[in-house]
Amino acid sequence: MQEFSYEVKIPKDRVAVLIGKNGDTKKLLEASTKTRMEVDSNEGDIFIKGRDALDLYQTREIVMAIGRGFNPETALMLLKEEYVFEVISLKDFIRNKKDMKRLRGRVIGREGKSRKLIEELTETFISVYGKTISIIGETENVSIARRAIGFLLQGSPHGNVYNWLERQRRELKRKQVLEKF
Repeated sequence: MQEFSYEVKIPKDRVAVLIGKNGDTKKLLEASTKTRMEVDSNEGDIFIKGRDALDLYQTREIVMAIGRGFNPETALMLLKEEYVFEVISLKDFIRNKKDMKRLRGRVIGREGKSRKLIEELTETFISVYGKTISIIGETENVSIARRAIGFLLQGSPHGNVYNWLERQRRELKRKQVLEKF
């Protein structure tokens, strides 16, 4: 039977989180996905091997999510079929070095208020790490969160984005109620 592999690079400061205390996180991930991982702690290179392409893909997504700042419990939600992981690069929105900090601040908000509100209204998890903003959640919710973050990064007033999110949430809830009938 053929074996497949992926190589993923994550920030060195996230390798310990991926491995976990006494290797627990790595072992749990390997057991949950029927894959094997070799970790180069010095370089942040993760080698993932396995026989099933879907298991490999899920493992790669989980490793990348941990690398982008999510805790392992949140990243493991990607094992659920309806959950997806998306990364937004801030490089696409900056004109100069000062923009990076300002844009991160717009998404995080004072004391994390903006990020928390987007997470609550879209039922997603958001991580602002390095030069990226990452989202984990159900497909449709991630799409809405991505658009809201895009609006903020393009300079839309926070109040307008929150109002838009509340309308989207009401629409989603209405759809869910109608689907039940």
